[in-house]
Amino acid sequence: MRKNRLFAVVVMIVVFLIGSFFIEKKETAKQKLPTVGVLQFVSHPALDQIYKGIQTGLKENGYKDGENMQIVFQNGQADQSKLATMSQQLIQEKKSDVLIGIATPAAQALANTTSEIPIILGAITDPVSAGLVADDQKPGGNITGVSDKSPVDAQFDLAMEILPKSKKVGILYASSEENSKYQVEEAKKVAEEKGLAVKTFAVPSSNEIAQTVQVMTSEVDFIYIPTDNTIANAMQTVVSEANKTKTPIIPSVDTMVEQGGLATVGINQFELGVQTGKMAADVLSGKAKPETTPIYTFKTGDIIINQKQAEKLGISIPENIKSNATIIE
Repeated sequence: MRKNRLFAVVVMIVVFLIGSFFIEKKETAKQKLPTVGVLQFVSHPALDQIYKGIQTGLKENGYKDGENMQIVFQNGQADQSKLATMSQQLIQEKKSDVLIGIATPAAQALANTTSEIPIILGAITDPVSAGLVADDQKPGGNITGVSDKSPVDAQFDLAMEILPKSKKVGILYASSEENSKYQVEEAKKVAEEKGLAVKTFAVPSSNEIAQTVQVMTSEVDFIYIPTDNTIANAMQTVVSEANKTKTPIIPSVDTMVEQGGLATVGINQFELGVQTGKMAADVLSGKAKPETTPIYTFKTGDIIINQKQAEKLGISIPENIKSNATIIE
């Protein structure tokens, strides 16, 4: 009996040791999964679409969340202090192998935290002016990614074709966003070349947007909005105020047309995210290095028309434009 008991104890110990070995091995394997840390500046439809595209881009290029890699997502909700804290968490606590910054403030927060871990930019209009890379073609550091630079010339051509009687445009942007300042100068130059008078309206925060739009609608024929996260986050307010005087809005982003803008020539935000995810996958697998990977810039855009908004404003969209456009009913 004593021998049987001793044998049973030995068997139990062996089973326990074997089980512990496999559990430890499984946990170790789980810990070794590559980690992609994603920091998003704020929630609004355009940036949310980019994040969805990133997930798809990673998956299409061999990296599926929860299987052979893991995504750690953080959203700063437009709070600079949160962005700084979340950047440190993604690096120090989550030990990310690759980082993705969605929008300029998020990318800058990551860049201020590390100069070693690869950073992929998602939706940064001018990475050079933002101080993120030395050169678009030869970034030279730990950062590369995708620009969301809009086809401004095509956007104003579309505006003039839809609104031929327009003489004056107001450009609405947030003074706190470096990307916007660069875009405003470019948009102003393009608009003036097309014979439009231009007046810029900078808002220091979202609290002043409604009042600013009220002033704009009494002074301009239509409103132009660059790729600006603060304004995008308050797009419903902008549309509500502009609709009171039937002032058309030409935004830079397709999702802002869906929210009440009249029309644009814009980059598909989901596809922008897919390209960002692809670049992250290439860096993660070792196929590419940030310092030698050029910033990706889209060469073309899609014409987006909000038909319901056009009808609300009493604007007739020419058939030659509608035939080549994506129509939002």
